[in-house]
Amino acid sequence: MRFGRMMIVRRRRIAPIFGIGLAVLVLSVPGLVLGQAMRVREDPPPADNETMAAIIDSVAAALNKSYVFEDVALEMEKHVRKELRNGEYDEVGNLMDFTRALTEDLQDVSGDRHLTVRYTDPERMAMLRAEDDDHELERQNELEQLKHVNFMFRKLEILPGNVGYLKFDAFIDASYSGFTATAAMNFLAHTDAIIIDLRENGGGSPSIIQYMTAYFLDDVTHLNSFYYRDSDTIEQYWSAPYVPGPKMVDTDLYVLTSSYTFSGAEEFTYNLKNLERATIVGETTGGGAHPVKQKLFPSLNAEMRIPYARAVNPISGTNWEGTGVEPHVAVPKADALDTAYILALEKLREESEDEDEAAGLDWAIAGLKAKLEPFEVDEATLANYAGSYDPRKLWIEDGKLHYRRGDNPGIRAIPMAERLFRFEEIEYFRLEVVLDDSGNPVKLIGHYEGGRTDESPRTGD
Repeated sequence: MRFGRMMIVRRRRIAPIFGIGLAVLVLSVPGLVLGQAMRVREDPPPADNETMAAIIDSVAAALNKSYVFEDVALEMEKHVRKELRNGEYDEVGNLMDFTRALTEDLQDVSGDRHLTVRYTDPERMAMLRAEDDDHELERQNELEQLKHVNFMFRKLEILPGNVGYLKFDAFIDASYSGFTATAAMNFLAHTDAIIIDLRENGGGSPSIIQYMTAYFLDDVTHLNSFYYRDSDTIEQYWSAPYVPGPKMVDTDLYVLTSSYTFSGAEEFTYNLKNLERATIVGETTGGGAHPVKQKLFPSLNAEMRIPYARAVNPISGTNWEGTGVEPHVAVPKADALDTAYILALEKLREESEDEDEAAGLDWAIAGLKAKLEPFEVDEATLANYAGSYDPRKLWIEDGKLHYRRGDNPGIRAIPMAERLFRFEEIEYFRLEVVLDDSGNPVKLIGHYEGGRTDESPRTGD
């Protein structure tokens, strides 16, 4: 990839998180709105032609100065000026509608989902232009709000088979989220495999990407670089040189993705994929690789988010802009967790030399595969199984086979095979129907995780 003649390379490693701030490059986080800063507080004014032309002038100047691709900036300017001359914005109504239409047109040309223009009411504009003291107050308010959502760390658990699972929905800057990330990573430290769920993660700060990735790498590693067009420089981003707690450099690692996975979440995924450190499972990601900065137009009540740099991976020499990150194992979003879990358990099963451990893994794998590939049994066959098997009972309800033991509530029996059933409510238990030579049910066998069984002979209809 070729850059300008005056290119300067800077190398940014992330320092330990404790006691310092790390506000660095920020990639956008779609859907993450803190407090009421993004809420319009009064009705937008009408979109007259003079104001629309002035906004386009300002947007075009910003694009031509800073947008990451100079030729695309010129194409965008040409297109939106033509739309204005042709009267395409005459019916938009107000400035909010106009900036939405303008954003759509800019994105149609560039394909860049990071690039936006929006109407900003005077109250918000005043807040955005506030002095440093007010910014510090805003930062403190933001920190308090992030605490209430646990810095977007949503779920952390150890799944059967000693497989760790972590779901978090934004890469909040390490100066905010570092302690929470540390707690999560240390919780997972002694698992045999880890699944990181980014299916609802819209991105965020490279500082926490650098920090969390370091737990999975033996050495300080060049993860990514950003080329800045207006300064003609490259800045390198490296994994953190130190993390508190054990590293997991040999732990089997899986990353779950969806079409919503975006920006910084894509970088985390893309880095690990190129380093061949993780298996990516799910859908191709959203395709946003450009960091953004804010540009204000106070007299026009408008603000702009302008991509001003592009990612350059040290291995691929390119990035995921417009293409997304393709998974190693492509499955629908809803199936990604079970699929990755099966892959992790199967690998552990191959390596297991303990019979009891292997049996437990086989049990879990069979249950997960049954969820992903449902087995159908016709209603007539199910009806044949209905009856009393003291103290157990099977019956048909709404065309489905149901089960209970004693006075317990009834639950649905879900087929795993022609005569084998599982239960969502009791995963440690499965039920087998035994038939005689004539095909009539004669008893039930209860199978328990761990190998124990018990039997219940048929006692009546």
